[in-house]
Amino acid sequence: MSRVMIITGTRKGIGRFLAESYLAAGDVVYGCSRRASDLEHPHYHHTCLNVADEKAVTTFVRDVYKKEHRIDALINNAGAASMNAFVLTPYATAKRVMETNFAGTFLFSREVSKYMIKARKGCIVNYSTVAVALQLEGELIYSASKAAVEQLTHVLAKEIGTFGITVNAIGPTPIDTDLIKNVPKEKIANLMNQQCIKRLGTFQDVKNAIDFYLRPESDFITGQVLYLGGVN
Repeated sequence: MSRVMIITGTRKGIGRFLAESYLAAGDVVYGCSRRASDLEHPHYHHTCLNVADEKAVTTFVRDVYKKEHRIDALINNAGAASMNAFVLTPYATAKRVMETNFAGTFLFSREVSKYMIKARKGCIVNYSTVAVALQLEGELIYSASKAAVEQLTHVLAKEIGTFGITVNAIGPTPIDTDLIKNVPKEKIANLMNQQCIKRLGTFQDVKNAIDFYLRPESDFITGQVLYLGGVN
């Protein structure tokens, strides 16, 4: 049976890859991003919005439910990064990162949870980062926003677990996307040296972890954060 999925940040990168992969598998995907997408598929529906805009998110999720009468999975993929020394980080940058990474995850999870609770089933997958576990210098705002996502994951899993809903997170290693395009190569190399498996992550690595959480057989796994690359 096909799933009805909401994936945020689907215009490019990992989000685009996930949307195309799940569409190819027969799922129905509702995606969003700040700008328009050129992804065309009979079962893909795109909306332009800011994930930190409460009214826009509420309307978007409500419209998906009205059309489909269910939401099986939410993947909070949209994200923003900042690689700055703490004392050189502008407040505007800190606000943008926290709004996109934490507020966006909070809003989508809150709104989708309402309909999953009604159905007494569903899966929510959030994004953390190995920068939390490794306490990486120069990534305080980014890792702090993701640490907040981890706490949301743990507590929300407890609050809605009795309704048959799982809430988990993945913590990717650096992946060749726009998020790391301005990071010095030596910094990326130093980070990889702290991993058990010393390479960049791939889109497929991320999807593999998400697929594990989405499997029906994983309905007893919740409140977990899975770091990739052998980071703990």
